[in-house]
Amino acid sequence: MTTGAVAVSQSAVAGVTSLEAAPAASDLYVDPTTQAYAAWEAASGTDKDLLAKIALTPQAYWVGDWADADQTRQQVADYTGRAAAAGQTGMLTVYAIPGRDCGNHSGGGVPESEYARWVDTVASGIEGSPIVVLEPDALAQLGDCDGQGDRVGYLRYAAASLSDAGARVYIDAGHSGWLSASEAARRLQLIGFTDAVGFALNTSNYQTTADTQAYAEQVSSQVGGHPYVIDTSRNGNGSNGEWCNPRGRALGEQPRFVDDGTALDALLWVKLPGESDGACNGGPAAGQWWQEIALELAANAHW
Repeated sequence: MTTGAVAVSQSAVAGVTSLEAAPAASDLYVDPTTQAYAAWEAASGTDKDLLAKIALTPQAYWVGDWADADQTRQQVADYTGRAAAAGQTGMLTVYAIPGRDCGNHSGGGVPESEYARWVDTVASGIEGSPIVVLEPDALAQLGDCDGQGDRVGYLRYAAASLSDAGARVYIDAGHSGWLSASEAARRLQLIGFTDAVGFALNTSNYQTTADTQAYAEQVSSQVGGHPYVIDTSRNGNGSNGEWCNPRGRALGEQPRFVDDGTALDALLWVKLPGESDGACNGGPAAGQWWQEIALELAANAHW
């Protein structure tokens, strides 16, 4: 297969109502530049069949602080431009909040004085109307460590800047095993929904879709009925209580837009399955490809 745009049919898209900015016939975009795609192209036999489950499934493009500002803008423009040219919907995860991950496996983030400029640079590269999951763990870890600066202000600014650029922004709010529904709602209301479309749950985590949706509906009811998206990338077997490279997990439901009478907008793959959570449980550094666990996730999938 060539490394051009890959179309993945999403039959539910035409029924979408809450993603108002999305073209009615839009598909989610499969990025042929992921580590999973490269691993699939290089594999053979059973491994190739298993890795196809990951490589050919739409998933988010993560934007962090590992490149300089101009490179970041170019990367965002390249990814969103390819998606727009294919007539499809891209997904970005913006992940560079000051004090990111409280210095743990995914620690880092841009300096407090640079965040607004960094977000504006990301926004300037956006083409089309991608979905954006804004700053995983940032609200759930609010106040948990030093170095966060005006985190609420940063998230408000980012939601406005990215929305103005055409993105449909969902503020990450942790997962159903972290904050109570009322606390998640309280923190989301600190940011507000003047610019964000809604909120995101279960990013890089393993809580089941059913549990997450039940929790999300409680949160939504406390924030004016705003919609949400769920990361189903690795929740096929639910959680075993671990968050960093737990074994025995499975790929979850494939991404799709949803119109089921609830506040659920879409099931998405926000985390890229096969990329390590960090140097734990035998895995490499965060973000590095780990074929062993990729194959495990795919082999355990219920589809």
